[in-house]
Amino acid sequence: MPNTVIIGSGSYIPENVIEGSHFKDSIFYDDNNQLIEKPTEEIIEKFVDITEIKRRRYLNPEDFNSDLGHRASLEAIADAGIDKEEIDYIIYATNFGEVDTDGVPNFMPSLSAKLNGKLGIKRRDCVNYDMIFGCPGWVEGLILADTLIKAGKAKTVLVVGGETLSRVTDAFDRNKMIFADGAGAVVVRATDDTTVGVIADKTLCDNGEEICFLENAPSLNLEADQSKLYIRMRGRKIYEYALKNVPDAIKATIEKANLDISDISKILIHQANAKMDYAMIGRLFKLYGQKEYDHAISPMTIQELGNSSVATVPTLFDLIKKGKLEGQQFTPGSHIIFTSVGAGMNINCVVYKFPEGKI
Repeated sequence: MPNTVIIGSGSYIPENVIEGSHFKDSIFYDDNNQLIEKPTEEIIEKFVDITEIKRRRYLNPEDFNSDLGHRASLEAIADAGIDKEEIDYIIYATNFGEVDTDGVPNFMPSLSAKLNGKLGIKRRDCVNYDMIFGCPGWVEGLILADTLIKAGKAKTVLVVGGETLSRVTDAFDRNKMIFADGAGAVVVRATDDTTVGVIADKTLCDNGEEICFLENAPSLNLEADQSKLYIRMRGRKIYEYALKNVPDAIKATIEKANLDISDISKILIHQANAKMDYAMIGRLFKLYGQKEYDHAISPMTIQELGNSSVATVPTLFDLIKKGKLEGQQFTPGSHIIFTSVGAGMNINCVVYKFPEGKI
């Protein structure tokens, strides 16, 4: 049974840099629909202290999710050195699909179908598939690609994560400062070397009371239009859930790969909140009896790029792979982890081993 290796990667980071000052004229309401009386500058400052998000990126008004995914995919295909006609499946992870400038999500046709068309692939048996799985969507897309390859259904798969969250945020919700836009993509291919590539994975879905931790909801300002829906995040609930469940899921996946935490060189974790990420990785190391850990094992981009949902992990991977993240690199033959938690609530984790030689 073949394994799955990444042979190319790409990302698209929008050019519009949004500083904290962008929100200085905002009026914020809390989760109880009450006006927050604190000065906006104080709210922004506290937000940065907690999340470490100083800047984020927004797409251009004329762009759409599929445009971002298209640019990332072209880069990944070129990096892989393949003909686009070799692609058997396109898996596109998203939460809101093709959102227009009025914030209306659109899934018809699917994003993967739109991307297929923009790439100009002529093969009719190149299958397009949208992965709607919350922020863990790209990691789950990688898991699905590995499943398809192991089942003999595909040899080459394009896995994309793209989101335009700036178009689905409530103007009166301070959490809007978390969200950003972007896209990341990888090309994966079957290999007969079963010692490399995706060597273990795990997915957990808690869809009981957790279902409302991240959802669509009307504006927090009851005097605003209540017919439109926006992304709503119950931060404290998500923090508690993630801290309790994600470290255990990562450890279980490492054990499934018959490895120890000492065998892992990098942990690429979805970044929604720096404080939460530090806490999750710290808890993971405590499960192995280690009170401290080298923060270099878990590279961060959230400070400059914000939370672009499904795009955070593949973008992070691409930046490190291409030497664009200072002080970070992958080592041939090393093990890394892809992991995420998000709407559902869903958690997933992949242990990936690089082949020896060129990455």
